[in-house]
Amino acid sequence: MIEIRNLYKRYHNHHGSDWVLKDINLTIPTGVSVGLIGANGAGKSTLLRLIAGMDSPERGEVIRHSRVSWPVGLAGGMQNNMTGRQNAKFVARVQGSNTKDVKRVIQFVEEFAEIGEAFDEPVRTYSSGMRSRVSFGLSLAFDFDVYISDEATAVGDKAFKDKAKALFQSKVGKASLIMVSHSEGILKDLCQAGLYLKEGQAYWYDDIKEAVRAYHSDIQAGKAPVPKANADNPRRFDHLPGTIPEAEKHLNDVKRKLAEAQKSLEVAKTQKLLPLYQKYIADDIPKREQQIKNAQLHLEALKKEQGALTSAND
Repeated sequence: MIEIRNLYKRYHNHHGSDWVLKDINLTIPTGVSVGLIGANGAGKSTLLRLIAGMDSPERGEVIRHSRVSWPVGLAGGMQNNMTGRQNAKFVARVQGSNTKDVKRVIQFVEEFAEIGEAFDEPVRTYSSGMRSRVSFGLSLAFDFDVYISDEATAVGDKAFKDKAKALFQSKVGKASLIMVSHSEGILKDLCQAGLYLKEGQAYWYDDIKEAVRAYHSDIQAGKAPVPKANADNPRRFDHLPGTIPEAEKHLNDVKRKLAEAQKSLEVAKTQKLLPLYQKYIADDIPKREQQIKNAQLHLEALKKEQGALTSAND
């Protein structure tokens, strides 16, 4: 069981900011898998991070009466200079696994990730897709009461997505999921209940289909418009930095990572590395390009907000 009491969250910037979540009060029952529904920027990823303990609320609290996972597929926690195998071994030991379980975890991650010889290469040489595969397997190699997933099933090609979905399904009944996904089919397949986030509030539905229906009803009524991502209509992403300087730094970071991925692909081709390795790097480049587009839209939205505020104060 997870209790959320009087929860408020916002990301501060120099000219103030609205609440992403405000006065959330609910209890997620034991053994119930929940799908989070809501428009882009509604706070779904923010709420997941708060439940996982990766972020702190402005007010209120999250009380976990169950063993909750870190977000499935989170690649940020891996040590870049260590190999995938070494990272798996390290995390297994941190989780208190004995020698037998450490070997089991390493074998599970290696077989699940399907990155071949790259499993024994430093993580800094991985594409984002390879990192996600290893992290996904590592997250599900342990027995948690509740698994947190933010678009984890969107990683990789169709075969890997099907494999990931099957692994999630194998956990249902033994554990529960709290999941964000743009695939409503995935949510309906894996979740019983739904949590619809709208204008900072959370609305609980015992049936995930009812939550999806409520969301679509609001879209049709114009109460939950889905903003278009284009240069004429920039929009904020709730998981990106909330200040202009930080957003500019993030944009520069993702541009640098794209350049690194492009360089890695050139090196991989020149040195005639494994075709599978080359493919993973090549598949990573469009994702990096999309991250840049999102970061640019986010930065433009922040600048637009600041401009509007400045005009209002003049």
